[in-house]
Amino acid sequence: MICLRKAVQCARPHFHLQVVEKLQIFFRKVSFALPKKPPDVTKSRKTKTEQLLKVDDHDFTMRPAFGGPALAVGVDVQVESLDSISEVDMDFTMTLYLRHYWKDERLSFSSSTNKSMTFDGRLVKKIWVPDVFFVHSKRSFIHDTTTDNIMLRVFPDGQVLYSLRVTVTAACNMDFSRFPLDSQTCSLELESYAYTDEDLMLYWKNGDESLSTDDRISLSQFLIQKFHTTSRLAFYSSTGWYNRLYINFTLRRHIFFFLLQTYFPATLMVMLSWVSFWIDRRAVPARVSLGITTVLTMSTIITGVNASMPRVSYIKAVDIYLWVSFVFVFLSVLEYAAVNYLSTVQDRRERKRRERSLPCTCSISQTRTMTMLDGTYSEADTNSLAGYTEEPMEHMVVHLSMSTEPAGIKKRKSLRALNIIQNTHAIDKYSRMIFPGSYIFFNLIYWSVYC
Repeated sequence: MICLRKAVQCARPHFHLQVVEKLQIFFRKVSFALPKKPPDVTKSRKTKTEQLLKVDDHDFTMRPAFGGPALAVGVDVQVESLDSISEVDMDFTMTLYLRHYWKDERLSFSSSTNKSMTFDGRLVKKIWVPDVFFVHSKRSFIHDTTTDNIMLRVFPDGQVLYSLRVTVTAACNMDFSRFPLDSQTCSLELESYAYTDEDLMLYWKNGDESLSTDDRISLSQFLIQKFHTTSRLAFYSSTGWYNRLYINFTLRRHIFFFLLQTYFPATLMVMLSWVSFWIDRRAVPARVSLGITTVLTMSTIITGVNASMPRVSYIKAVDIYLWVSFVFVFLSVLEYAAVNYLSTVQDRRERKRRERSLPCTCSISQTRTMTMLDGTYSEADTNSLAGYTEEPMEHMVVHLSMSTEPAGIKKRKSLRALNIIQNTHAIDKYSRMIFPGSYIFFNLIYWSVYC
């Protein structure tokens, strides 16, 4: 037993050595199987960004390949939103991602993995970047929440990607001759400020595909029909030729808002003015107040439309419709003035005609004479003629005896004719047909021309 224990004790160290060796071999195999973590170059003082890109070894105030051929700078744009369109100021506001691509061999660096390096806006101030600006811009800014929205990506061979997020408000020359049935074409223009086409050549990196838009872009008053890109040279007499890139887009205005706010109210006011043609011409307060109300309402509509528009010197399509409607309303007021005046003249002529038809010029009162002519004279009135001379008496008797119709029938006919003259005038009859027919004809011509 003692010998067996000694043998076991002697074998234990050898067994432990074998186990340790096997564990070491196992962990060595596992370590080879696991991917190696790349070293963190930022912890090394010798591999700072300035030293890696050799920023301090070059003069970045000059463009790449200075003195050689023009530097090619590719551009692409992604439109994030079209914020607003202002007719009064004739401008638009757009938010976009602007990206530049060029090659600067001064920024090339050695890399075993051929991977790019990405930086924020702090490095942009230390290297050369294209001086692109927006032509005809009124306001523009680079977003800075939470930091400056600038990205710089450098590849080992010196290729550079420079991206920034910008909101710009630029002018747009609008033509309102067909407003609100119009379409507007606006453009955002990009150009180098300092470098002519001999030093810097701007171009769309992927042609028409260089411009991309968000499908969710929409405006309340416009329908975005088309985005496209163009490029051309711009000449300045004092500095020379420059490459200029254009972002063009076409907008078509929605008409439904203006139908509800402008066209329908104006049409209803015109139709309301026609109601006066069916009102008795003797109802002066009703017809005058109706005419004045419609005229003032049309004036308010015209003022409201022009308040939201620029003061252009030409006539707009909406001006034609509103002013023609205003003329129709105003003519309805003039129509009643003509009816009232002609009715007064006609009544005056009728009164004079009655006075001239009387054969007696004696001192009988006018009221009594008209009463006898109507056939309602009494015996006392007849006896009162005895004091006159014989000749006027005969004329009076002869005149009275000529009427063979009963007195009641003659009175009813005269009253009926008088009512027709008083209640209905020929101008009102014609106006009931001419005004609506003319306005319908105008609408047919208007909408066929502008739609």
